[in-house]
Amino acid sequence: MYRMDYNLKPYPAYKNSGVPWLGKVPEHWEVRKLRQVLRQKSGRDRPDLPLLSVVREKGVILRDIDDQDANRNYIPDDLSNYKVVREGQFAMNKMKAWQGSYGVSAFNGIVSPAYFVFDLTGVSGAYFHTAVRSKTYVPFFAQASNGVRIGQWDLSQSGMREVPFSIPPLPEQAAIVHFLDHVDRRIRRYIRAKRKLIALLEELKAAIIHRAVTGQMDVRTGQPYPAYKPSGVEWLGDVPEHWKVRRAKHLFRELDHRSTTGTEVLLSLRMYRGLVPHNEVSTMPITAQALVSFKKVEPGQIVMNRMRAAIGMFGAADQPGLVSPDYAVLEPIGNLNPTYFVRLFKTSAAGTAFRIESKGLGTGSSGFMRLYTDRFGMIKLPVPPEDEQRRIVRGIAASTQEIERTAEHVNREVALLREYRTRLIADVVTGKLDVREAAASLPDESEEADPEESFDEPTPGDLQDEPIEEIAP
Repeated sequence: MYRMDYNLKPYPAYKNSGVPWLGKVPEHWEVRKLRQVLRQKSGRDRPDLPLLSVVREKGVILRDIDDQDANRNYIPDDLSNYKVVREGQFAMNKMKAWQGSYGVSAFNGIVSPAYFVFDLTGVSGAYFHTAVRSKTYVPFFAQASNGVRIGQWDLSQSGMREVPFSIPPLPEQAAIVHFLDHVDRRIRRYIRAKRKLIALLEELKAAIIHRAVTGQMDVRTGQPYPAYKPSGVEWLGDVPEHWKVRRAKHLFRELDHRSTTGTEVLLSLRMYRGLVPHNEVSTMPITAQALVSFKKVEPGQIVMNRMRAAIGMFGAADQPGLVSPDYAVLEPIGNLNPTYFVRLFKTSAAGTAFRIESKGLGTGSSGFMRLYTDRFGMIKLPVPPEDEQRRIVRGIAASTQEIERTAEHVNREVALLREYRTRLIADVVTGKLDVREAAASLPDESEEADPEESFDEPTPGDLQDEPIEEIAP
């Protein structure tokens, strides 16, 4: 496990902050309400400025208007009503502030007219950005938000203005930012190296699965089958002589049974974990009323995210529950092994077929492209005998067990290091740890980050790998 020992200690003297959740703060720090720190701005009529986005993972970023996969929200032709954000100003996506979708901008640009934009008073932009995005403060924006629908909570500005914020002297703010930037760089380098290892493991695993589910390898021997025949399907190629090739509409029927009470278990469809109880991957509260009319799913059925079918967003249910009304619930016709077909659907070869058959606006694997049931039904799929489907599933599990064990270990290391970073930031910006001496001993580092380090991408298996909006109708 990666180690960083800075011998940090508490401050020599503290005082009561007057805020129960904040507790004691260093004696020389101030505690102000956000209304004393933020001054709202509403400049508009600058459609010539770059378009910005405010997102959970990064804060304020330049928006790539040419990337259809990254632009799911409608962009109007007339941007004159969009709000101006200047470098150093604080911008918030008020509908997703509860997630941490806010930050101090490093750019001049414009954002949605529904967002909040503020000047900062008495605090540096770098320190405020680091502190307010820490785990200490994000929950209080959730408390100041009112539920509109799943994934969309409207931030009450009056409630937000009363959130207390601890402020060290300006030179100490700079020392804290310098120290945390140094730690963050070291952690990102480590995570980047581990990401590369995990990517190699995933490639190896994907190759094994592809060969097994398409019949290129007999899992009993690890060798090709004795005889093959043309499948008549370009992405599939030749298949074992005794396998069948059938259209999906003859293998699956779509079901549309809806909940009338919303009291069933909500299931979340994840890229690497499949269908899991939503409360395992999110703390977002969801009422039973909000889940009325969600689709029911039963064990043995397959769930498809229509908009992400091309990147393998399928899962086989092993418990009853509810899924998004926008998903397709597929029931096998006859004796089919759902796990075999989910393995098949997640291959890049099948993804190519799904992408070709997807219809809608834009291009790419996401955006507004959907794989409708009728188009899914026309896709030809390999069908091994039922007992062989089960054997393939078991063979894949055995062949990839060590790969998965190694990847799980590496993912756990990365998760622990991220947790350490999150906890350290919270402890430092609330004055639990004094970093002044440690910061003074650190070398100066270039402010320009390595492009590969500019954002800490989630690794496969990470609970953050899907957006929470995934379940929204």
